Amino acid sequence: MIASLSGTVSAVFADSLILEVGGVGYRVFAAPSVLTAARVGEQFKLFTHHVVREDLQALYGFRTPEELGFFGLLLTVTGVGPKVALGIVGSRAVGDLQLAILSDDLALLTAVPGVGKKLAARVVLELKEKVAAAGVAAGAVGGGGPAGGESEVMAALLALGYSTGEARQASRDALSDASVGAGLEDRVKAALRTLVRG
Repeated sequence: MIASLSGTVSAVFADSLILEVGGVGYRVFAAPSVLTAARVGEQFKLFTHHVVREDLQALYGFRTPEELGFFGLLLTVTGVGPKVALGIVGSRAVGDLQLAILSDDLALLTAVPGVGKKLAARVVLELKEKVAAAGVAAGAVGGGGPAGGESEVMAALLALGYSTGEARQASRDALSDASVGAGLEDRVKAALRTLVRG
């Protein structure tokens, strides 16, 4: 499994780039936002998802671990392949996409080429369930109360691909806001809003 690559950009195409690492050129598929940041002859680092199938091997590259984590989460949704997942991740900031999923904002998802209403609804349904399941599991360990509430929100954010530090700070911010509802979904949405504001 190739988890990341750091090397010199030797070519940039419409859907991918070639990254030279130790004398080997790796073709990495990436979103337009990543490709426009790549400059031939310059050093570049990408976090990668390595797809290996009977008829295909491909690398998909991302600038942040959060993008990579969210890409992997999207691949767990029935009917979402690497190209569609890459299109979704490349369309907006990860926090915006996660907030859209938790808010049932199908319009934002259907704006991505290749994502129709049925697929957008499936993404929302399946990923909301994963976040809720992560929160319930953490709540069972945390034992309820304020600390348990924080661990539920943290678990949900970790499941969405955020780092432990980001998840901890955002969950604390959300729990300290008196205007936020007591439900897990309300707290996760509030935490995501703080992450989007950055």
